Amino acid sequence: MIITRSPLTISLAGDQTDLPWFYRQHGGGVIAAAINKYVYITIHETFITELLVKYSQLERVPSFEQIRHPIIREALRELKIYESNIEITSMSDIPAATGFGTSGSFTTALLQALHTFRKKPVQSGELASQACNIQLDRGSEAVGKHDQYSSSFGGVAYLQFSPDDQVSVTPLKLSPETIHTLEDNLILFTTFTHSPPEAAHKRNADMWQSGSEVSKNLHLSKQLGSASKTALESGDLRGFAALLDEHWKHRKELLPDAERAAIDGHYAFARENGALGGKLAGSGESGFILFYTEEKTRLRRAAYSRGLREIRFRFDFMGTTILSQG
Repeated sequence: MIITRSPLTISLAGDQTDLPWFYRQHGGGVIAAAINKYVYITIHETFITELLVKYSQLERVPSFEQIRHPIIREALRELKIYESNIEITSMSDIPAATGFGTSGSFTTALLQALHTFRKKPVQSGELASQACNIQLDRGSEAVGKHDQYSSSFGGVAYLQFSPDDQVSVTPLKLSPETIHTLEDNLILFTTFTHSPPEAAHKRNADMWQSGSEVSKNLHLSKQLGSASKTALESGDLRGFAALLDEHWKHRKELLPDAERAAIDGHYAFARENGALGGKLAGSGESGFILFYTEEKTRLRRAAYSRGLREIRFRFDFMGTTILSQG
């Protein structure tokens, strides 16, 4: 049995500048971190002449072309795997369709498993590029590219997106003390009130018709991403937290009024209870909120009283990994 896993990721700065409509005109830059929450894929050969595909649904079909799941179908097509006697199963520490952007990690884990099945090693950059091709080009998903690259490479990195579609991955030069303090002081909550994934995708798709306010906001996001890189690499974590707070003040202007009011309420409450800055996390527009605080216990207790649930994490530095090859 082949088992692979890919870490889920969170963006720390530069949000949305990895959307093709923006970086193909202006270039983009995102600071992303892989975390120790994972998507797992298993593949093994069976004794039946049908494909078994298990995710949130169960599919049993005679050929890959009849698979309804678009990413699985296109990944099999990409790698020219036409066998009908294999079973593919996916599991995740955080469920799909929760707004956390699991699809990028799912795609990289799936492709790694399929490459392993074909006994063809693949480098992290190629893996991420293939995942982007399947999701954005073949699947026409209105998503960015940082999830695929961050999950493939792992670690905390600055991802630069060039107008010619080239992507460079540069691990941040963080001291061990900065890494440990950052892990200790970041805290992630979910409200379980995220936008449905189709709503988030539609909002991203609408950005292709970007107005001046959206473009202006993303230019600022890019600048804050660069400033955040400088702050983190110099160990100025309070400065980084202040940049998170500044980013939130501008980012929330892009949200619909109802979502803005709900999330801003949580944000203001967190600031009153020790958060120095924060941001939305994941691909949805709400549901997951990341804060930086030097008073984690105080903020945790206050958040629990408000009905927020913490998702505890550390950074993952391995990226997409093969756990078993048979």
